[in-house]
Amino acid sequence: MPLAQIAFLLADAAATTEDAASKFIRLLTVFLLAMWVGFEVITKVPQRLHTPLTSGSNAISGITAVGAIVVAAAVATAGFRFGNLLGLAAVVLAMINVAGGFVVTHRMLEMFNPKRK
Repeated sequence: MPLAQIAFLLADAAATTEDAASKFIRLLTVFLLAMWVGFEVITKVPQRLHTPLTSGSNAISGITAVGAIVVAAAVATAGFRFGNLLGLAAVVLAMINVAGGFVVTHRMLEMFNPKRK
């Protein structure tokens, strides 16, 4: 069984036994811990590794874009109009993030090329 299916089953099992307030607290805790870990990881990276790190985050943003497309398609088949708008916004923002990340990575890589006279 793939890891994504296992994670989905665990999240679904936890969601069925808790009320809305405890689910909100759990999700907020995960969000805040993820923000803290991400900040700690990014601030500890040496400057020489920022270009490979940016390239890796572009790949993650691409996965986010695919996820946004899948969720937007699922919401569209359910018939929620507001969900369609949110799905479209998620796809657009994810693609802007991917394109911007590649532009920044390209500029950073140009800094390492020798200057031609």
